[in-house]
Amino acid sequence: MKKGLVLEGGAMRGLFTAGVIDALLEHNIEFDGAVGVSAGAAFGVNYKSKQIGRSLRYNLRFAGNPRYASWKSWLRSGNLYGANFCYHLIPDELDKFDKKEFIQNPMEFWSVSTDASTGEANYHLLTDCGYLDLEWVRASASIPFFANPVAIHGHFYFDGGVSDSIPIRFAQKHYDKNVIITTQPKEYRKAADRLWPIEKIVLRKYPNVLKKVKTRSQDYNNCLDYIEKEEIAGSVFVIRPPEALDIGTIETNKDNIKRVYNIGYYEAERQLEKLVEFLREED
Repeated sequence: MKKGLVLEGGAMRGLFTAGVIDALLEHNIEFDGAVGVSAGAAFGVNYKSKQIGRSLRYNLRFAGNPRYASWKSWLRSGNLYGANFCYHLIPDELDKFDKKEFIQNPMEFWSVSTDASTGEANYHLLTDCGYLDLEWVRASASIPFFANPVAIHGHFYFDGGVSDSIPIRFAQKHYDKNVIITTQPKEYRKAADRLWPIEKIVLRKYPNVLKKVKTRSQDYNNCLDYIEKEEIAGSVFVIRPPEALDIGTIETNKDNIKRVYNIGYYEAERQLEKLVEFLREED
């Protein structure tokens, strides 16, 4: 029986996910594979490299640094989160990512991005978290309007949340039992996109992406409904925030960063016994 982990995005709400996965790592909970979107990919890769506390550490260290995340960066480069600083300088030099452990760990890790030409989801199996893999992770987190598309092998890719915000159906094709970490409380449903008038202009070169963006709220809410049905049926296990996390897309308050991380950590601790029972091998 293969066990999968599904990691939703959500910008700095991903610190909830970081807290959850650190708690699971501390209890030696293992998965055969994981699939992450946006912040779920950027923070989630630390599960495979087994670097407990790394996501919290570098977010606290660089909170407020304009090279990490700022409107100044967005105005200068078109990327709210600094492309080279976040996805190459930090993991290669400032808070080193353990590529050796990532490679040695047999756990699979998939990042999800959106093909800018087709609007369809692209699922990429990360192999070494070298430069190209980290570009796939960056693509997974490149939200239209807030980031430029990422060029890989002559094609352009946007945030995976545009095409597959919570890739549960992909995970169900690869793994028998799946644990889903979301970054919104159970009652949450996405409202209509307030940026749609701007997005129609910004994304006019990418009509198929624009089609996905137009129906993104409805598609996301349908996905949440599907997850709830699967949860009731007992085929998935969901760890979600008990309440709205109330954290900004760019968060400079270190106490708030730690607060959201701790909510995730203690929610995982609270549900640990039930999670272990769910993942237990059937006789």
